[in-house]
Amino acid sequence: MDPLPHCHDNVRRLLEKGVDIPNPSSIDVGDDVIPDRISGDNVRIDAGCRIFGRDTLICPGVRLGREGPVTLENCQLGPGVELKGGYARDAAFLEGASMGLGHHVREGSLLEEQASGAHCVGLKQTILFPFVTLGSLINFCDCLMAGGTSRRNHSEVGSSYIHFNFTPDGEKATPSLMGDVPRGVMLNQPPIFLGGQGGMVGPLQVEYGNVIAAGTILRRDATLPGKLVVGAPSRTGVFHFIPRTFSGAGRVVEKNIRYLANLVALEHWYSVVRRPFFEEDAFGTELYNGAMDKIHSARAERLKRLRIFAENLGAAAEQDGAEDRDTQRKTELRDRFDDLAAVVENGAAAVPSDAHRDAFLSSLETVRAVESKGYIETIQTLPPEAAQQGSQWLGGMVENLCDRAKRLVPHLKIFQHVGT
Repeated sequence: MDPLPHCHDNVRRLLEKGVDIPNPSSIDVGDDVIPDRISGDNVRIDAGCRIFGRDTLICPGVRLGREGPVTLENCQLGPGVELKGGYARDAAFLEGASMGLGHHVREGSLLEEQASGAHCVGLKQTILFPFVTLGSLINFCDCLMAGGTSRRNHSEVGSSYIHFNFTPDGEKATPSLMGDVPRGVMLNQPPIFLGGQGGMVGPLQVEYGNVIAAGTILRRDATLPGKLVVGAPSRTGVFHFIPRTFSGAGRVVEKNIRYLANLVALEHWYSVVRRPFFEEDAFGTELYNGAMDKIHSARAERLKRLRIFAENLGAAAEQDGAEDRDTQRKTELRDRFDDLAAVVENGAAAVPSDAHRDAFLSSLETVRAVESKGYIETIQTLPPEAAQQGSQWLGGMVENLCDRAKRLVPHLKIFQHVGT
């Protein structure tokens, strides 16, 4: 008699591979799942879990469902990832990342090594660098957070925090940078702390080392390092609201372009620096492809939202019958958007070589030749001057893209501090 009469064929195949499934008849593994993309090495899937999608990848040491059922759709889980209970779709989790009960992680999200969240955390189009820690009851969409050097010294978001990414006019061109890519990838920056019961009204930028006090709704950039930011209560009352005025359009455009430029830098970091580390591990190439897909998704999402903003901005200017100069300022982004998108796409496709890049890669190879270490240990072993060269390489890429964008839309007067 069949000891597992109610098990799906894919469940049987996972059991045969050695996956620990204490209650096989309680889990659902879709027909589209490829069992060869699921490791049998120290993987445990607890009762009630559901796994779907041909792109789903589960590496050794993963545990699903310790605190409640987990549903996965086309996610990539690196070694030692633990999802304790919740739902994840089109997201990637690198080695040692974890999420607590009630998580809801959606497309375009990438949690790098040892990034974590407690219970009831919602993420979408969000990138967390290594060690970043989220408390409970958090909604983080359309943002990137870096900072910190270890699980004891990490950027953190207090419980009951939200990144406000949807304006009263229905715009979502609101991405925020907490830290940045060029310095953040070196894993040597001071942590950022966002206090609980607070929020950020995107798009914003927060510098390393800043502490945003609990209960603060951050509405302005915090670009000076090492500050304690305490927000004053907002004005109360009833005010006249005129929709589609698009005040501060130049600031919104600038923040979006800088975010896109950081994503371009992150793509280069993955393709040039991170890829060899992935390829050393079982399922490493597949995990690398999953992570890169999330970065590409983030870039496509930001261009999509910025295009919508540009079209709405231009239409509002023409409808208002503004003065010629103001109309030109508000329509040029729409008129030049295809050129702007090409700048971003070309920047992502090219792999420029410069003195800083070459010096950094030489130092990286020297460190790797002396001792075989993992990605995090290798990056943190780099001499300070090598890390600086790497940041200068990526930072130059960001500034170059911002400068090219500035020249395309001169009437918006963005990036006044960039270029000539």
